Amino acid sequence: MKAIVDREACVGCGLCETVCPEVFELDAESIAIVLVDEISMESESCALESRDDCPVEAITIE
Repeated sequence: MKAIVDREACVGCGLCETVCPEVFELDAESIAIVLVDEISMESESCALESRDDCPVEAITIE
């Protein structure tokens, strides 16, 4: 699985970083970035939760 953040849509609320810090963090511009190329099996659940909880639907999981 791969995570993608739409930087245009992200409002920098930080929810994804709080829910799944092993996959997401906020950069210097307070926009979410993906830390890993492939989401590990251990992180799949929190990555999906981050996607589902994102208030502006800026996260896609493929």
